[in-house]
Amino acid sequence: MGDMRSLSAAVALPVVIEAPSLDFRDFFEAEYERLGRALYVLTGSRAESEDLTQEAMVRVYERWGRVRTMDSPIGYLYRTAMNLHRSRLRRLGVRARRAILADRHPDDPLEAVHHRDEVDRLLAALPETQRQALVLVELLGMSSEEAARILEIEPVSVRVRLSRARAHLRRRVVTADG
Repeated sequence: MGDMRSLSAAVALPVVIEAPSLDFRDFFEAEYERLGRALYVLTGSRAESEDLTQEAMVRVYERWGRVRTMDSPIGYLYRTAMNLHRSRLRRLGVRARRAILADRHPDDPLEAVHHRDEVDRLLAALPETQRQALVLVELLGMSSEEAARILEIEPVSVRVRLSRARAHLRRRVVTADG
């Protein structure tokens, strides 16, 4: 029985010691703090930046066999973190929109569905850049400076996008109302 344990331990040993995990540790130690600082500048929240940093590192680790052979594993890490951040913003926007719409029509579910569909169509008709600015500022209540940080543009560009989005929406609503 003792021989079987030592045999199973010997067989399991190569599975425990993996070269990619050692390479990933070096990568992790070199990039974790720097990514966290960059995400803090982007989000303005230590908790959010820590959460995004951890999630991005987990995603990279899960694909490390492929990522470590890329021309820029660091670029992949940052792109992963940015995609996670954008996904969270989209989910937050959807939740905020649902909450806003639920407050407007709590007693009439059919009217709420109709209104939500109308809002969805109006937002979908906007160029993505204008829609991003509108959601961040109008639905989520961010300042143009906060939205600019997230979108990685100047605050004046956010305000221009908002102005164009509002003008576009006014034209669509006026046209629809007759």
